[in-house]
Amino acid sequence: MTNKALIPLLVGMMLLTGVCNTLFTKYQDNQCVRNCDDPDPTKRKRFEQPVLQTAQMFVGEVGCWLIVGFMAAYQRYASRKSPNANGYEAVSTGDAETNDAEQQPLTSAPAKRRSAGPDGLLRGFGILLLALPAICDILGTTLVNAGLFMVAASIYQMTRGALVLFVGLFSVVFLHRKLHLFQWVSLIGVVVGVALVGLAGYIWPDVKAEASDVLRQAAEDAASADALRAVLGVVLIAGAQIFTATQFVLEEFLLERSSIDAIQVVGWEGLFGLAVTLICMLVLHLAVGRTDAGRYGMFDMVEGFRQMTEYRAVWVSSVLTMISIGGFNFFGLSVTRSVSATARSTIDSCRTLFIWIVSLGLGWESFKWLQVAGFALLVYFTFLFNGVVQPPLKFLRPEEEVEELLPEEPIEHN
Repeated sequence: MTNKALIPLLVGMMLLTGVCNTLFTKYQDNQCVRNCDDPDPTKRKRFEQPVLQTAQMFVGEVGCWLIVGFMAAYQRYASRKSPNANGYEAVSTGDAETNDAEQQPLTSAPAKRRSAGPDGLLRGFGILLLALPAICDILGTTLVNAGLFMVAASIYQMTRGALVLFVGLFSVVFLHRKLHLFQWVSLIGVVVGVALVGLAGYIWPDVKAEASDVLRQAAEDAASADALRAVLGVVLIAGAQIFTATQFVLEEFLLERSSIDAIQVVGWEGLFGLAVTLICMLVLHLAVGRTDAGRYGMFDMVEGFRQMTEYRAVWVSSVLTMISIGGFNFFGLSVTRSVSATARSTIDSCRTLFIWIVSLGLGWESFKWLQVAGFALLVYFTFLFNGVVQPPLKFLRPEEEVEELLPEEPIEHN
């Protein structure tokens, strides 16, 4: 359980690592890895390896097993020093009960996962079911990484706000949750917000963002290649949220029927995701990367590892990204059940805002007023959907208690 005094620190670290995840990945995308000395800037090639970036994300998730091992060792050490281990039991007093109460988490949800190992659906070989959300994570993360090549970091982060749309729809279809009228209105508002952000990228495209080799050739004949790349990037990122929402719904389904620590879920998904990603990288390299058309592209695994190992900026940012993702998962899981929906929504909004500010400060993008309008709509309607703010019109306010869509509260892994 989380001590109240530590929650502000954990929230701050969750926010910091969440911001770093996006900024480190975008920094990596901006690195030149081939023909860097060519006087013609159009012939210089940047680091464009979305599948390899997906693999490094899973390495960060696998790092959560280090935390699991440390926690198990600490509990074993603490149990040996406990008087109860020698047959003694302390007499309870009122003061002790008061002190214990102060250490309780902010939420009143009962602790369900205290068993020695997974049970329910995830017992034994059932743990392999976690490969399903891991595969969704592979697809979603690879698509957003490809989209990040083409758009600014802030537009990337804002477009990921479309996640609430697909989570809401999938919760109704697959988990049989009920959405109230104000939530349906919120989903429409989120779509409008994402559309405005994408429109801002289309009207004022980020000239520094370039498409991958596979997509650049198709866009060269267009009158406005930069604008089309920005739109394509937004479409890829928004479409990726379908897989992320599917991942959330699968995790919700499995966790409702199992007893397992959330950080172990991340660790298992990291192992399965890394294994599947490496297998897919090998298959794609043999099928596409070795061909003349695929050489030096995103499926050329040998070239990808060469770029990552030979260029210091790339491998340093890879290591920092892995550490940041591992930290984000740990801090996020530490506070997600100890803070309110208001706090979680505020953290997500602050994460986007800080990414935007840093990107502007580094000169990675330009300021766009239309993007401000889209971001404002995204924040407001996401807050409205989560019940952080009340519906402005009386007929939108529900008369009955609003059902929580995902009681297990899964969080984004990157």
